Amino acid sequence: MLLPHYHLITLTWGNVSEIDRDSGLVAIKPSGVNYDRFKPEDIVLVDLEGNVVEGKLNPSTDTPTHIELYKAFPNVDAIVHTHSRWATIYAQMRKSIVPLGTTHADYFHGTIPCIRPLTDEEIQGAYEKNTGLAIAQCHPDPDGIPAVLVANHGPFAWGKNAIDAVHNAVVLEEVAFMAHHCGDAEPVSTALMDKHYLRKHGKDAYYGQK
Repeated sequence: MLLPHYHLITLTWGNVSEIDRDSGLVAIKPSGVNYDRFKPEDIVLVDLEGNVVEGKLNPSTDTPTHIELYKAFPNVDAIVHTHSRWATIYAQMRKSIVPLGTTHADYFHGTIPCIRPLTDEEIQGAYEKNTGLAIAQCHPDPDGIPAVLVANHGPFAWGKNAIDAVHNAVVLEEVAFMAHHCGDAEPVSTALMDKHYLRKHGKDAYYGQK
């Protein structure tokens, strides 16, 4: 299990999902199941209306958030939600994470946004669904910046599959840790940010092996 391995979760906090775009089905972690006892057969399949299609356990309580993000972000095929320490600190401070260096720029092409706090009406209504709607409403670039901080709550990260989403959650946590210790450092230049992001993710990317 990668989330405990990378110290992104404590106890049962957090969840991960992946969507099959052809069938429209989402595989997601069951609610409240400890990762030490979690088995592959515990995974729950739901449709994009939140109906359980397969599985004996209740899906994550954050399932409606995941569903709204899959609906809003067509290039997202997996989502990870954690309460990792440093990213959650930024979420609780309601602070976005500005790109200060190339570690950030290698994976996030700009500021990782902290979205607005939900209204009392949104919280008292369909809270988890409204969280997803608020992320979709406030996020400027879900493809170039595959993560978000939910005010007073915690981080969500995503990617092309579950491994990629976890990878981005790991980088987010490390970037948050670094940013916290940088004080009032100046943001990285646009030229350097673009260079590092595009050499990994641009159409002429040359990082890594073919």
